[in-house]
Amino acid sequence: TRNDIRKIVDFETVPADSFAEKSWFSVFSELIKARLTFLVLLTTLVGLYLGMRGPMNWWLMLHTLLGTALLASRASALNQLLEREHDARMRRTEDRPLPSGRLQPHVVLIFGTVCSVIGLIYLAFAVNLTTSFLGALTLGSYVFVYTPLKRVTSLNTAVGAVPGALPPLMGWVAARGDISAEGWTLFAILFFWQLPHFLAIAWIYREEYAKAGFVMLPVVDPEGLRTSRQAVSHTLGLLPVSLCPFLFGLVGPVYFVGATLLGLAFLVFAIRFSQSLNVARARHLFYASIIYLPILLGLMVFDKIRT
Repeated sequence: TRNDIRKIVDFETVPADSFAEKSWFSVFSELIKARLTFLVLLTTLVGLYLGMRGPMNWWLMLHTLLGTALLASRASALNQLLEREHDARMRRTEDRPLPSGRLQPHVVLIFGTVCSVIGLIYLAFAVNLTTSFLGALTLGSYVFVYTPLKRVTSLNTAVGAVPGALPPLMGWVAARGDISAEGWTLFAILFFWQLPHFLAIAWIYREEYAKAGFVMLPVVDPEGLRTSRQAVSHTLGLLPVSLCPFLFGLVGPVYFVGATLLGLAFLVFAIRFSQSLNVARARHLFYASIIYLPILLGLMVFDKIRT
């Protein structure tokens, strides 16, 4: 109702047709970065599935995903809260809930705080303390380390890859109860994958990032020498790391062959990007990255060795 809307949004700062343009579901989806949250849940689920001994514990899965979803939603909301002024300067982010005025900062702050408290407590009691601790580490490093570093140093991408790689480790720990080498392998795969993925995005939007005041590597490396080297080196590093689940006996030969072929194909796109630094090649590398990961995760699930 109109009264409910007035409680949440100051109409003096919001265009009259803002709510007609987008539904509340759409605004909420943008606030929690629904696609990113889905990826977080997917990687968490794969980590839990690989770590699970015997048949799937469906209640544990539900508790883990629910708690993780709350934390991921909180991280996205508070990230946008801290970056709202910078997002307003970029065409690709200017229509987000805060820069567009569809939501007010205090509403997002309350939402993010409530989600974080409930999520951490829920994981601690419904799953285990270690998973909750990893969730807290993910939140803290993403919101309070990675987010401000984006305006300070180009190393922010490497730092941001840490919280981005923790969800599959959280899933593993939810299933096993402790942190082991196999869980760190899943972390390493996501860590290495993120670097070429985000470097491709940063190259495509480097002018917008510069305008917004974000110190991304392609912004401080206009010729692209460091960007191209890092894209290739991390994609190359991903190849042997992606084979570790097979070496640890988590998956079978089908995964080994598939991961090898996927890794080589991904590497080809990274090399092509390094040879011709343009938006088209960056988009090809980006598309290759978003095709690579779900197929790799699917192979893990398909070829898991039952224990």
